[in-house]
Amino acid sequence: IGGTIHEVGHALYEQGRSEEHEDLPVSRALSMGVHESQSLLWERMVFQGRAFWDYATPVIHKHFPHTKGVTAEQFYRAVNVVTPGLIRTEADELTYPLHIALRYDMERRLFEGEMGVEEIPATWNAEMKTSLGVDVPSDASGCMQDVHWSVGAIGYFPSYSLGAMMAAQFYDTAREEIEDLEGKISRGEFAPLREWLREKVHKVGSLYASPDELLAEVTGKPLDPKIYVGYLKEKYTDLYAL
Repeated sequence: IGGTIHEVGHALYEQGRSEEHEDLPVSRALSMGVHESQSLLWERMVFQGRAFWDYATPVIHKHFPHTKGVTAEQFYRAVNVVTPGLIRTEADELTYPLHIALRYDMERRLFEGEMGVEEIPATWNAEMKTSLGVDVPSDASGCMQDVHWSVGAIGYFPSYSLGAMMAAQFYDTAREEIEDLEGKISRGEFAPLREWLREKVHKVGSLYASPDELLAEVTGKPLDPKIYVGYLKEKYTDLYAL
């Protein structure tokens, strides 16, 4: 479900681009970081939020009767379990940035001549053990798990972390501007958030020169990592009673 909602976030961005300026450069997505912010906002702020499960739990009970003993709170906690793992796309919000840092650091070292391609598997395995405490059993679940390098998408990985930070900042402002946003989500009313994003981000396309300028226009400030850190601290302090 989370993966589907993530990709729907990407699709909504594309579908919401300006029809008036169709095929012009200004209608294009501003950056892949912004693109990831739209998918991650729906995945993390909505799907992994408590309000969503107030709405989704009865729907899941209807179509999957064997889940009727599971409460909305239990579903919410289940999709937010923090566990270090091997696979980036399955990582939780807290350990996910470590997966990105590993990939970015290896790309940097490769292009600066600090390591060779033949060193990737061993370096990957060692860094996964150091940063996440996991043993990598094979390259399939290690350095070969992503498609990015094989298709030449070098340097893309930081877009995910930048997108996560932007998502938290956009959503923080959306909660201020959309009355009772969490209540609407808990009732399955997703259109207000979609339309807010369409007007503030999707239709704007590449009008602004950088994500910072877009963020300043929408949220009143350029990218502020403190908002993302605050979101994580508040959410997981509550979840784990820290």
